[in-house]
This record gives sequence, structure tokens and C-alpha cells, in this order.
Amino acid sequence: MIDKFKQSFQGFDPNNLDISAVGAWPIGIKIITYIILFVLAIVLGLHFYISDKEQVLEGKIRNEEQLKTEYVAISNRVANLSALRKQMADVEEQFKEIRRQLPTRKEVPGLLEDITNIGIKSGLSINSIALQAERKDKYYIELPIQISAKGTYHQVGDFVSGIAGIKRIVTLHDFSLTPNSDGELNISITAKTYRNDDE
Repeated sequence: MIDKFKQSFQGFDPNNLDISAVGAWPIGIKIITYIILFVLAIVLGLHFYISDKEQVLEGKIRNEEQLKTEYVAISNRVANLSALRKQMADVEEQFKEIRRQLPTRKEVPGLLEDITNIGIKSGLSINSIALQAERKDKYYIELPIQISAKGTYHQVGDFVSGIAGIKRIVTLHDFSLTPNSDGELNISITAKTYRNDDE
């Protein structure tokens, strides 16, 4: 058999191959040609068929990693759901407590009176306490109160401590302390309180 295969190549000249007369080619050349064509068909088929499938597979692998990450994040949230609900309830309770500290429109005159009394108890000489224009925010209304007074450094400290002790939320801004000829300080402070939007 091998001898026949070898004999088919004797006297073979590749320049004399005629593609239109493939049937007349020596058997060895036919076999080699068939093997080359078969291998070429398989290689091309695999290349075109598998390359698309490889891209799809890589996309699925990336998607799998993303889904695993999402799954871990969701499972962690579900595992902590009861703790998050408790935390949410605590935050809501704190929010209600803070809202209770915001004066209503009716309580604002009483708050001005409280600030005046704290100033007098501290020993300050109150020149004026004037409610400024309201500033509306999304959740509350800001009420600036302009305070002008006169007193010593320690009296100012007592006044600020007294304001900090008010049950309502009051913040102090824009301090201006200037000494006068009496050895006291002229004080200008903006106190801001916040009230619920009654509407």
C-alpha cells in the first residue's frame, strides 16, 4: 500500500496538475489534497463558528460575575433587613423628637420672650430683639432673630450658655463684639430657630 502511494508520486510534476482533470490525478495527490481541503474546511468552520460562540461565552462569563456581585449585595441587604428596619424606626423616632423641638407659629412669640429673659438673667442690657424675614426650606421654615445688646464678656458667655439650654432648637450666627467706652461690649448676634411648615 505504501509502495503504491510512493509510486503514485513517481514522475509527478506539480506544474502539470490540471484542476479540471482532478479524477486523473495520482491517488497520493488526491489523498493529500482531500486531507488539506478537509483540514482547511474544519479550521475555517471552527474559526467562524467558534469565534462567535467564544465572544458570546465571554459575555456570559462577564454577566455571571456581575450577577454574582449583585446577588451578594442583595443577599447582604436581605440578611440585614431586620437591623435596617430597626435603624429606620430609630431614625423616625429621632426625627419626630427633633420636630417636637421646632416651635410652631404660635410658639415663636414665647421663644422671643425666652431669649429676652435669658439675656436679662445673664445681666445683658438688651437694645433690641427683632424677628427677621422667614426663609422657607423644603422641610422647615428658618426664623432669623436679630439681637442687639450690651454687656461684659462673662455676661455674653452666660447668655450663650442659656440659649444652648433652651429646649427648642436655636443656633447662633454672625457674632459681632465691639468694645465701647464703658468697658463693656456691644453685641450683635443673629439667632436662628426653625419651625414646622404649618402648611
